This record gives sequence, C-alpha cells and structure tokens, in this order.
Amino acid sequence: MRKISLPMPVLRTPTVDPGDSFTAHNEDSLLDTFGRRARDMRISLTDFCNLRCTYCMPEEGVEFMSRDAAMSAAEIVRFARIGVEKFGVDQIRFTGGEPLTRKDITEIISGVAALEPRPNIALTTNAIGLDKRAPKLREAGLDRINVSLDTVDAATFEEIARRPFLNRVLEGIQGAQDAGLDPVKINAVLLPGINDQQAPELLRWCLERGLSLRFIEQMPLDAGHSWQRSSMITAADIFALLEPEFILTPDSAPRNGAPAEKFRVASRSAPDTILGDVGIIASVTRPFCADCTRTRLTAEGRVRTCLFSHTEVDLLTAMRSGADDEAIANLWKGAHWKKLAGHGMDTADFQQPQRPMSAIGG
Repeated sequence: MRKISLPMPVLRTPTVDPGDSFTAHNEDSLLDTFGRRARDMRISLTDFCNLRCTYCMPEEGVEFMSRDAAMSAAEIVRFARIGVEKFGVDQIRFTGGEPLTRKDITEIISGVAALEPRPNIALTTNAIGLDKRAPKLREAGLDRINVSLDTVDAATFEEIARRPFLNRVLEGIQGAQDAGLDPVKINAVLLPGINDQQAPELLRWCLERGLSLRFIEQMPLDAGHSWQRSSMITAADIFALLEPEFILTPDSAPRNGAPAEKFRVASRSAPDTILGDVGIIASVTRPFCADCTRTRLTAEGRVRTCLFSHTEVDLLTAMRSGADDEAIANLWKGAHWKKLAGHGMDTADFQQPQRPMSAIGG
C-alpha cells in the first residue's frame, strides 16, 4: 500500500489591523464607501486540508495554525449571530482549508441554524468523508453544498490534488445527494495542459447526475505564487472548449451579486432540450467586484474584506478580551467601510496576497 504523507504547510501571516472606533455611519449594515452592503458571510473553519491541490497549497513546507489560534465552535456561532442580528446577513458559507476536518462542524451548523432569522447555510468542501457525515449535517441545518472537483479522471485528479482520493470524493458527492442536500454544486478550476480539455466531459458527467457545475478561473492565490495571467484558462477559453458539444444560453434570472454567470445548457444534437445549467466564475477577466456582497472571517477570527486584501482586522482578540457584541460589530463595520473598489488585478502595481487560498477561506 502506498504511504500518503501529510506534510505541514507554510502559514504566511498578513498585516493585522487592530481596528479603530468607527463613526462614519450609523446604519446597521456592513456598508462600504461604494454603497455595497454585505449580506453573504464566508467563515473559514480551518486552514488544514487533506488534499494538496497545486493551485491552492504547497506540496510540503509550512505549518498550520495551532488549535488555540482558531475560533472555537461557540465563537463561530457568536460571530454568525452578530452578522445575522446586527447586519442582516442572510447567507453563511463555511469554508477552509477543508471544513469537514473540524470534528465539531455539526455543532457549529446546528448553532447557526438556531439563529433568528435563520440564515441559509452552505458548505464548500472536497467531500472526503462526506458520505458518512452528510445525513447528520443535513439534520443539523445544512442547506447547500459546493464540492471542489476538477476532473473525473483518476490520474488527472492525483496530478492536481497530489492524493489518489477521487473515489472518496465521488462517494461524498453521492452521499450528499442521498442525504437530500440540494443543490449540490461542483466547483472546477481548469489548468492549461492538465484538465482543460476535459471540460466537456466534466460538464457531461455533472448534467447526467443532476449536479450544477461551476467553472472558476484560476486566481493568483496559489502558495507558490506561480500564477500567470498569460497562461490561465479564461472564461473565453471555457466557452470555446464547450462550444463544439454544447449550446449555452444566458440565464435570465437576476444575478444579485452571485459570483457565477449562469447559463442554460443544451446539447448540439438536441438543441431544444435543456439538460441543466452551468456557471462560469470569471473573477479575473470578467470581475464582479462592483456587486460584491461578501464579508469573510478567517479561521483566526479576522475580517478580510476581499480575497486579495493585504490586511485583516482582528475581531477574535477583541472577543476573547471581553468585548461585547456592540464593540465587535463596530470594529467589523470599520473594517468593511475600508473595502476597496476591486481586487486591482488589472493595475500595474497589483501584488498577490501573502496567504494562499487554504489559509484565507474561499
């Protein structure tokens, strides 16, 4: 049997802003200077992951945060309650790292599901072990799930994820469907010369199983900082890859700040029959920053206003020092007020964040 090692990855700590007293507006919302209000909260539960995807994590190196540094279940639920009660947050998504590696994830979800008004609760996962945990997660209050899956070819999966776990991921997807989680969405990143030519196969596979596929442009959030815009697979490339086999028609439903552009899918052999949908998240070439509705908490309880921020505001230290909900909300509002207009990838001075995606939370 092949021995699978799990080396410790490198944690790069960004500049931490302790936060200031905030008086710019009295509105009970996460409002920024561009008039955007955040109602979608992303909470990272851990920086640990049991895969080592090339576009996200180093193969080896780095150390994970200590257990004491990460938010506890009670702290996570309290932050969620502040978001719901103070700011009108109505969607909460748990991310990582790999959130299923948290043994208390069911407790966290049930605590958030008990909030009033109850937010919609989602999870982004690699689905390893999900087949065994999906029923209890659904019972606890999980509504939706996104599974990261870049290919259904075992050899390609191992090349990207550096682990031979494709079957475990597929079992997890089936387990989510069996548990009644709906919709089950699939997130896929296409890499040039590795899985880009498999795009039609992956879409066909998802349509046959009632899964909603989302292709995501690779973003400059890899641990090795090797991303190059000139070689990435763009939204235009994805359309070209799918065009010989499929007809994509823009979905008429309002996007409402959602990151994915949705398309109805038909086969060229039967153009009048809609097979399902596909989404394209073109963060790089067709950015949607002007409509962003998201706020993020890292696993250490720090507000990150954008995936590409270089600073974070520390809320967990304030919470652990005895700050009440009003004081924490005030720090949070101040952090969000400073949100930039966009990620700035088109500017000459753009710099990739120090932390890879696994340490930020998607």
